[in-house]
Amino acid sequence: MHIRTSFPYETAHEDLRIPLSDGTLLYARVWRPLTDEPVPALLEYLPYRLTDWTAPRDAQRHPWYAGHGYASVRVDVRGHGNSEGLPTDEYSATELADGVEVVEWLAAQPWCTGKVGMFGISWGGFNSLQIAALAPDPLKAVVTVCSTDDRYDNDVHYMGGSVLAVDMHAWASTMLAFTSRPPDPAYLGEGWRELWLRRLEALEPFSHTWLAHQTRDDYWRHGSVCEDYGAIRAGVLAVGGWHDPYRDTVLRLAEQLPADRVRGLIGPWSHQYPDRGLPPGPAIGFLQETLRWWDHWLKGADNGVMAEPLLRSYVSDSHPPATVYDTLPGRWVGEPSWPSPHVTTVPHALEGAPVLVRSPQHTGVDAGRFFPFGNDADLPPDQREEDARSACFEFAVGEETWVLGRPRVRLRLASHTPRGQVVARVCDVAPDGSSTLVTRGVLNLSARRGRDLAVAWTPGAFEDVEFELNGIGHAFPPGHRIRLAVSSAYWPWIWPQPGSEAGLTLDPAGSFLDLPVRAREGDSGIVFEEPEQSPPLGVNFPATLDAPRPERLVVRDVAAGLWRLEVDPRYGGTRVYPDGLEFTEDALETYTVQENDPLSARTRSDWSIRLHRPELGWDATVHTRSEITCDATDFVTSDEVVCTEGGEVVFHRTREKRIPRTAG
Repeated sequence: MHIRTSFPYETAHEDLRIPLSDGTLLYARVWRPLTDEPVPALLEYLPYRLTDWTAPRDAQRHPWYAGHGYASVRVDVRGHGNSEGLPTDEYSATELADGVEVVEWLAAQPWCTGKVGMFGISWGGFNSLQIAALAPDPLKAVVTVCSTDDRYDNDVHYMGGSVLAVDMHAWASTMLAFTSRPPDPAYLGEGWRELWLRRLEALEPFSHTWLAHQTRDDYWRHGSVCEDYGAIRAGVLAVGGWHDPYRDTVLRLAEQLPADRVRGLIGPWSHQYPDRGLPPGPAIGFLQETLRWWDHWLKGADNGVMAEPLLRSYVSDSHPPATVYDTLPGRWVGEPSWPSPHVTTVPHALEGAPVLVRSPQHTGVDAGRFFPFGNDADLPPDQREEDARSACFEFAVGEETWVLGRPRVRLRLASHTPRGQVVARVCDVAPDGSSTLVTRGVLNLSARRGRDLAVAWTPGAFEDVEFELNGIGHAFPPGHRIRLAVSSAYWPWIWPQPGSEAGLTLDPAGSFLDLPVRAREGDSGIVFEEPEQSPPLGVNFPATLDAPRPERLVVRDVAAGLWRLEVDPRYGGTRVYPDGLEFTEDALETYTVQENDPLSARTRSDWSIRLHRPELGWDATVHTRSEITCDATDFVTSDEVVCTEGGEVVFHRTREKRIPRTAG
């Protein structure tokens, strides 16, 4: 990583409040080049608190953009951080309308040329695309990183029509804790406490809403730009990582948007900006790459950025299974269009007699983290134990085979109950027997005729189903085997269906694994500069005498047949900011299931957050506990929030709700 301290422009930054038409003021931090000439503006628009939680990341990139001649602006969404107003649902119509107003306000400032770009990762990447679909005139370009075009089937809520237990609950619980944090009196002033209590009174756990919409209905169509790609008028640079759950969006945007307005980039990365150097690498000079994008779309520079291949992607070499890789070996390849003329679908027929697929309910404990962030225990370990709980089919690799894109399975199945799911994993099996997970996919059997439908299965009847797996770039070497593993359970990623312990029958006759095989080539000539950032913020992480708990711990009660997975998401821990704020957070996610009982599934998330300013005598804490259990007919949720100020409880509320299992 190169830390840059000298730029074409000297810069300055200020905090200000952006007025909305209803009188609400949004808190913003603006980095600007010191010049008398107006410059384009870049907007990152998030609920994650610019004065603390994202401040270290913001310092890496916003000053860098300002130093290259842009006004780079970070804004807290309404109801979050030090912005006024009450929180809304994620990507609500209010949030997006506010974002349009912010874009137009920036364009109208005397220091702005009237041209605006938006960028962000995850939430900020989502609303960049969504606001681009609303097409405010000043918004000329976006850079969307690790985001989705499909809120139902490619987000943290559902996968293949199945409830995502692992992040449906974990992210709803995280946002409950995040939204419960108080505004900071050092920035908001005396009105912080009143605003905090108003927000707490307005809180509604996201899980209530998400579980109430178990098929693809109008709730999920809102904000899903896949409903109308033609609404996007801005230039879109779509970026993802093969270890990020949203990477398929890059492929769809490259296919659906006009070629003169889109470019795609997929590396081996996790859910992180590609310049941060977090595993797996290699990292790239991502800020320089985006600068070329901004210069072309916002300054009219003829810099060849649109002469790059439509899609640049990384094909990783085969690698032994591990939960973390500093760098994955491989090569960059370029596609002139997507689908690519270099990629051919090659079907692999399954062979053998019909087989019963009746996976124990803890199948999936070695799935790894749904959102890898570059931590030591994020990625799936050796899959041999998972493979043993699945029905497996293997195909020999005679010569090196590059796979690029989304594999597909076509399976002839009989479900023994009206409800269930099928999970398919593709693994790279080495001569020593080790099994590295390459990609996977899921289908809720009730969604087999469309994600907007819930059609029960006639028990015992055979039907042909097909579904895509997540995209991947991977090279299988000669002498290895390609393994397709099929299971009827995948906990805690997928919430088990009632009766699913009866399993499925899979008939290999007429069943196929379709692999997108890319032609091998020599050096593509695709290169990137060294990663570069602005100087770090200078956050201090105090030492602790406490032994760190494991990131992922699997506990098995042999006699009870009970499996428990404990996950420490490790978002940041304790840190002290240069402005004196002491910020401490601790979280633990717990997933339990009995190996023969799908109704025993239980998720729990515990959060503790403390914000302390000794110089102001300000000490506020947030404690949350969230749980989801189930029976055959309902999900049962329980959420508790306890907030204190100076050791005194100022808010305490518990909410419990039963939500019918209509499709999940």
